[in-house]
Amino acid sequence: MEEKIFRGDTKRSCSTIPVEKLNSEKNEGSVLEFHGIRSHIRSVTSQRAGEVNYINSATSNTDKELLAEIGYKQELQRKFSTIQVFGVAFSIMGLLPSIGTLLSDGLAGGSVSTIWGWLIAGFFILVVGLAMAENASAIPTAGGLYYWTYYYAPKGYKAVMSFIIGCSNSLALTSACCSITYGFAEEVLAAVVLTNDGNFDVTNGKLYGIFAGAAIMMGICTCLASGFVAKLQTLSIISNLFIIVLFFIALPIGTKVNRGKFNHGHFIFAKYQNFSDWNNGWQFCLAGLMPAIWTIGGFDSCVHQSEEAKDAKKSVALGIIGSISICWILGWFILIVLLACMDPDVSKTINTKYVLAIAQIIYDCLGKRWAIAFMSLIAFCQFLMGASTITAISRQIWAFSRDNGLPFSKYIKKVNKTYSIPFVAVIAACCGTLVLGLLCLQDEAANALFSLSVAGNNLSWGAPTFLRLTFGRDLFRPGPFYLGRCLSTVNGWVSVLWGIFVIVLVMFPTNQHNVTSQSMNYVCVIGPGVWILSFTYYITYKKKYYHGPASNLTEEEYVDALGEEVLDNIDNVLLQSDKAV
Repeated sequence: MEEKIFRGDTKRSCSTIPVEKLNSEKNEGSVLEFHGIRSHIRSVTSQRAGEVNYINSATSNTDKELLAEIGYKQELQRKFSTIQVFGVAFSIMGLLPSIGTLLSDGLAGGSVSTIWGWLIAGFFILVVGLAMAENASAIPTAGGLYYWTYYYAPKGYKAVMSFIIGCSNSLALTSACCSITYGFAEEVLAAVVLTNDGNFDVTNGKLYGIFAGAAIMMGICTCLASGFVAKLQTLSIISNLFIIVLFFIALPIGTKVNRGKFNHGHFIFAKYQNFSDWNNGWQFCLAGLMPAIWTIGGFDSCVHQSEEAKDAKKSVALGIIGSISICWILGWFILIVLLACMDPDVSKTINTKYVLAIAQIIYDCLGKRWAIAFMSLIAFCQFLMGASTITAISRQIWAFSRDNGLPFSKYIKKVNKTYSIPFVAVIAACCGTLVLGLLCLQDEAANALFSLSVAGNNLSWGAPTFLRLTFGRDLFRPGPFYLGRCLSTVNGWVSVLWGIFVIVLVMFPTNQHNVTSQSMNYVCVIGPGVWILSFTYYITYKKKYYHGPASNLTEEEYVDALGEEVLDNIDNVLLQSDKAV
């Protein structure tokens, strides 16, 4: 009896090895094993793990070859250039629209927490991004987060840990899309309120109506051919940069003309105000750090585009790092301009009748017409954010369904061969957004839903890095992007600790005392609840169907991906390796 085992050594080799010999104690190894290639990718342990080669993207020749070694065939078209991969994350972050919807939260700690909290949080988010970029450069696949979790997790816990991370990441992305689309609805209504001089009643029903219409339109955009979706990211980059440049020019000029002066440096950089009953230190964290955490949070979307990216092992890492870095620095300057131009009465801006604090600031500085124009442009960019998020969600749930991780996986994982688009996954992403969005009809539930995206994402981002640094340290083979052994380890542990801190932070209510059913932060219930339910669902039912990443390659497809010339040279390599063991 013979079965095939594929090893990612420098020659991309595979060989036929007797199963009895493969399963002997001395050959238990941490390699990717394909039983007849069609079965599930499983990790086996070895007493000589350090001498066994694994997935090694640094030596792969093509994207198709590397994806085959990871275990999948190429089903989507690689239309995304490096700048367009960057554009997916940059679009989802949507600097000015995101800051506009979150400014009131930051100002709850005064200008000091807003400006310095962004700078501090942005640094640690970049640390998280660097760790993720290393993971993505080593193993670039659309389902990266749960795949990495499986790959690096200890034997016996691989499938269940991978399943929890897959569920957490899928739900967090859907929650993030709800947050973005809800922000779009708020921006549209802010423009309406401005048009009517504040004489317009904003209700949850109106918010959800715009929310639902926008979600459907975003799904339609995402269903278009992958080449168009890639170009949409270029449009998003141009649109976001245009509105930022316009903002940098128009707001200071309007402030000088209409208000006559700017706020002084002490107000911007040193004036602390606490609009809650938390102590100043904790309120600084709650108010100051959260705007950056919320805004600079879509960089894992680059990972989900891995199988549509050209030269994925480099472009995905560059997209992650570039989007975080640019949003971190540009966002800080945007906040400086806002704080310099706003009314020094912070409470007036927070309690604006124009729905959003940024609408009040623009109205004060530029007047009604400019405020309407800006809110319209901001809403357009917010729509592009949502479309990019739907794209990222659809690729994540498509990849997770390809490995049988979701209900109705056999339908969701289908890819239209004409357009190379997972249409059913896009529809599923839109339906999930619409259903979760119903919680927006209840303010407390909406706040918990939005916070869930932060908690769920930080768990999903941190788990693979933690496992890589511990149980999977002998499995890790760095890709083209790598910080080096020492710096990578330090950076990885800092990113894990930051993720734990953020998960705890996001579960605290706005006020310390007199917490009611209206002011309660329900994410402390919903977040752990989702993770516990995912574990329970896996143990009671899903373990029959989900066994970790499942290869969809046939032997012929694997041979085609690597090429006959490479395969002709592999027998001697593995036979020598096997004899050495």
